[in-house]
Amino acid sequence: MYPQHMHEDPPLSSGASNQLEHAASSYLRSARHQPVKWQAWGEAAFARAEAENKPILLDIGAVWCHWCHVMDRESYENPEMAERINRLFVPVKVDRDERPDVDARYQAAVSAISGQGGWPLTAFLTPDGRPYFGGTYFPPDDRFGRPGFGRVLETMAQVWRDRREEALESASSVMAAIEHNESFSARGAELSLALVDKIAGSILSQFDPRNGGFGSQPKFPHPAALDLLLEVAMNRDNEQAREAFVTTLEKMSNGGVYDQLAGGFHRYSVDERWVVPHFEKMLYDNTELLRNYVHGFQSFVREDFLLTAVEIVGWLDDWMTDRENGGFYASQDADINLDDDGDYFTWTLDEAREVLQSADLDLALRYWHIGELGDMHHNPAKNVLHVDQALSDLAAETGRKVEVLHSIIDVARRKLLKARGERPTPFIDRTLYTGWNAMAVTAYLEAARVLRMDGAREFALRTLTRLLAEAWDGAGAMSHVIAYPDGIAPDQPVPGTLDDYAFTVHACIDGWFAGGNMKFYQAAIKLADAMIDRFYDRTAGAFYDSATHLDGVVPLGALSARRKPLQDTPTPAGNPTAAAALLRLEPLSGRQDYREIAEDTLASFAGIVEHLGLYAGSYGLAVERLLLDPVQVAVVGSGPEAGRLEALAVARFAVNKTVMRIAPHRLVPGGVPEGLAETLLQVPAPPAADTWAIVCRGRTCLPPIVSSEILLDALEHAV
Repeated sequence: MYPQHMHEDPPLSSGASNQLEHAASSYLRSARHQPVKWQAWGEAAFARAEAENKPILLDIGAVWCHWCHVMDRESYENPEMAERINRLFVPVKVDRDERPDVDARYQAAVSAISGQGGWPLTAFLTPDGRPYFGGTYFPPDDRFGRPGFGRVLETMAQVWRDRREEALESASSVMAAIEHNESFSARGAELSLALVDKIAGSILSQFDPRNGGFGSQPKFPHPAALDLLLEVAMNRDNEQAREAFVTTLEKMSNGGVYDQLAGGFHRYSVDERWVVPHFEKMLYDNTELLRNYVHGFQSFVREDFLLTAVEIVGWLDDWMTDRENGGFYASQDADINLDDDGDYFTWTLDEAREVLQSADLDLALRYWHIGELGDMHHNPAKNVLHVDQALSDLAAETGRKVEVLHSIIDVARRKLLKARGERPTPFIDRTLYTGWNAMAVTAYLEAARVLRMDGAREFALRTLTRLLAEAWDGAGAMSHVIAYPDGIAPDQPVPGTLDDYAFTVHACIDGWFAGGNMKFYQAAIKLADAMIDRFYDRTAGAFYDSATHLDGVVPLGALSARRKPLQDTPTPAGNPTAAAALLRLEPLSGRQDYREIAEDTLASFAGIVEHLGLYAGSYGLAVERLLLDPVQVAVVGSGPEAGRLEALAVARFAVNKTVMRIAPHRLVPGGVPEGLAETLLQVPAPPAADTWAIVCRGRTCLPPIVSSEILLDALEHAV
């Protein structure tokens, strides 16, 4: 049963019609009632613009985007503004989640024009799709230091009509900027651990030791950068990196950016203390932060990291998953309507008192900072629940046992959560995006292994099976979307991006590790080969974000600009993700060409990447994987003893370490990947043992290990 939500598709208003009534995207369908004659991105819209010699008004947004809804209400639902748009432009609306390839290019364009980006993105294009002006949110009239949208519309139409050469010249220079953006080619620097240390050093130079995180406000989590710091901390015994990782995870999970009642992280914090978030919750943020907390628990055995990881899984299970069929939903909106700002998630003192009528009210109010004066600008009485005093400190102050306070807070949390559940719930976009689902599969399988969560493992494998069945043709073609809500099917599926392929290769590798099912390994090989065939630049090196254009096919608009993604923004970037996937496959398959392509991809950016700092976390992790010998730990057998050996093996995060559970009957030719067969099958089973571990570094394996003490010693020397 899905949660209640607002933002249901409204009926078409009288006399209004646009092409979005045929769209599958939740964001596009939310605009189908508007009097603007929207068209979806596609050949028909561009053909109409050419035929009518009109510029294109391009709006790019997302269903979870507050200011997109504001601009919809203020301008696109205004009949007078709509009449002006329909008369002067061909209006095109794009869902940035559905078309990240379109969004990335026009974000680069607007950044080149205005120095800023974000959503809603508002761009004015020539009929063939080249941008000559753009910005983000425009108010309906002059305010906030921004020109009114009506004036902008008239001016941009007049520029196209009377100053066309100026518009075309601007469009040409902007296209050049798009093509330059993230098309880095800077070889020369050596791929070395010293390069990784420079990236880590750049990240650490921005660390906020008081509040955790990096830089000032607004604050984003940067999960890949955090994992890189953990890798450097564990691999090089770097105390500063360890402190930055631990402090940031502590502060984030205690802040308002974390949902203190239901679990799960909001998208980012508007302040440097992680107190007031942008309240939308994204699948990809939560899957990558789940991995951070799992890796933190692996390395430091911190109960608070364990609790946060378990709560993230709990929130995803309860709200963001198709429990019956498998699959993870895309996002949860921040608001119920445009007149609130996170009201679903926040509390006034009176609201809390009404729910928590008990002698222990004061403890809950102190613990979560609920007071008369709250945190929200639109309503100063509204409090964002956050924690800045440990229960142990409160216990010392009150003379009560920590266990008693835990029990009180748990009861209060359940009461507040139950009361919150009676409020209208922000909209959940039930679209299943391929790449984001693959990321979720990997995160769930890591959590399942480290935290011993069988349910997470089973759901992840069900999701992966559905992804491969519904988004992949079994040979080469993959769709960007597994399924839209309510079974709606688009006229044409959106082609998969580099991210979709690369993340799914990772998920298939993890699927094989989780249970030894060779269908997942075989899918990983086919997908990796298709990724190389469709996206790899064999001439200059590295991967494009979209597939190579077919002969005779002219890409629409700015899609003609080729792009090789390097920066994590905010999901791990396509090139290092693809390189890491190939580096994971190489020791399994024995295919040297995977390693060569991965190394060449990373080398393509070596001369520039150290300057990217926070946005090069996944690149640094991929270089670590390239340069450090792979360490493979196979636990053979089942039952409690195998579980104990596996728990020892997964302790302490290391990017080059892989742990797998293998049934004894699979240790035969064809039962494991070819590369593993050359190592694991050469290690004889120990006599009179039904459970043992095999530790291999590179191509060299130790004799079989049956005791925990010997396994610990072997891992200490191998990793």
